[in-house]
Amino acid sequence: MYALKNKVQLIGNLGNAPEVKTLESGKKMARFSVATNESYRNAKGEKITETQWHSLVAWGKVAEIVEKYLTKGKEVAIEGKLINRSYNDKDGNKKYVTEVQVSELLMLGVKATEA
Repeated sequence: MYALKNKVQLIGNLGNAPEVKTLESGKKMARFSVATNESYRNAKGEKITETQWHSLVAWGKVAEIVEKYLTKGKEVAIEGKLINRSYNDKDGNKKYVTEVQVSELLMLGVKATEA
């Protein structure tokens, strides 16, 4: 169980095209968001679907795969860990961010050649 201390697994769809940057060191970084949906029936028997949005960041080889293959709407399975960070915005206000640092990525859904 030691390996499970900070582990996130999500299956969802990309909400936008990934934003990929190449740093001065040559290392790539990709930022993107994934939506996950959860459905249940309320007390009246109506089906309710709730959508949660997750901010993700990928580095290095994983970022290169994101850049090459992922587009808006693509279904993916990811594994990673939660990262909390803070920064000061242009007005000097402290902002807090929680995001998933992706370590593994699996593309799901129908391949374009099968559609």
